[in-house]
Amino acid sequence: MQTLPTLSDADLTVKNRIATLTFMRNDVRNALTGTTLIDDIIDTINWVNKASDDVSVLILTGDGSAFSAGGNVKDMQDRAGDFAGDVEEVQTRYRQGIQRIPLALHKCEVPVIAAVNGPAIGAGFDLANMCDIRLASSKAKFGETFVNLGIIPGDGGAYFLQRLIGYQKAAELTFTGRVIDAEEAKDIGVVLDVCAPEELMTRATEMAQQIASKPPQALRFTKRLMKMGQRMELPDFLDLCACFQGMCHNSDEHMEAVEKMIAMMKK
Repeated sequence: MQTLPTLSDADLTVKNRIATLTFMRNDVRNALTGTTLIDDIIDTINWVNKASDDVSVLILTGDGSAFSAGGNVKDMQDRAGDFAGDVEEVQTRYRQGIQRIPLALHKCEVPVIAAVNGPAIGAGFDLANMCDIRLASSKAKFGETFVNLGIIPGDGGAYFLQRLIGYQKAAELTFTGRVIDAEEAKDIGVVLDVCAPEELMTRATEMAQQIASKPPQALRFTKRLMKMGQRMELPDFLDLCACFQGMCHNSDEHMEAVEKMIAMMKK
C-alpha cells in the first residue's frame, strides 16, 4: 500500500479497500474554515485517486457531535482568516480554499459515502451533498443556512442541492435557511437512509464493503460514467461507454468475474 498522506486535522484509515476520513476538529464542530480540513480532504482525495490497487470506496464522517458546521462564524464576526480583506482578497481565498473541495470530489475516482453523524450546516451540508451517497445518524441535522448570515453558498452549494432534490425544494431550503432533521432529509431525498447513532458507521461500512467487493477497474470506470452522464449529450456519452466497455472486456478482472459468475450458476 502507498504511504498514507500526512494530515493535520483529520484521521485516515484504510481496511478492505475502504478508506475512512474522519474530521477531528470537534472543538470547532469540524468547521472547514479556520482549520486544515480543506487541505486534508484534498490530500486524501488525491491519494485515493492514485491508490487504485488499495482503495475502492471513500467514507467521510466527523468525530464528536457534528459532521461539519461549515464556515467558522467567529472568523466571520472578526473578519479574520478566510473572511479577512477586501472583495478581491475574499474571492481569491474562496477560489484557492473551500472551492477546491467540490472540484476535488468531482474528480474523485471512487464512490464517496458521507456518514453524517451530526449537524451538517452551511458548507458542511454542501460537503455532504457533493458525495455520491449520504447516510445519516438520527442526530444529524441539515441546513443551507447561508442566507441567515447574509451570504450566499460560496462553495457551490446552490449547484448541488437542486440537482439532488429539484429546484423548488432546494429553493425553499436555500431561501429560508431552514434547518431540517434526518427524517425530513430522507423524505425529500437528501439522504438514502437514517440509522441510530451507534449503527451509522456499521451501516456505512457494510455499504462500502458491498461496493468495494466489485471489480475495482470497472467500479472506477462506472463512477466516471455516472459523472460524465450528467453533462454529456447522449450520442457522445454512448461513444464513451463503448470505449470504456472495450477496455473492460479486455481486462483480467472481467474474465475473473465471468468465471466466478459461471461457477456460481453451476452450483
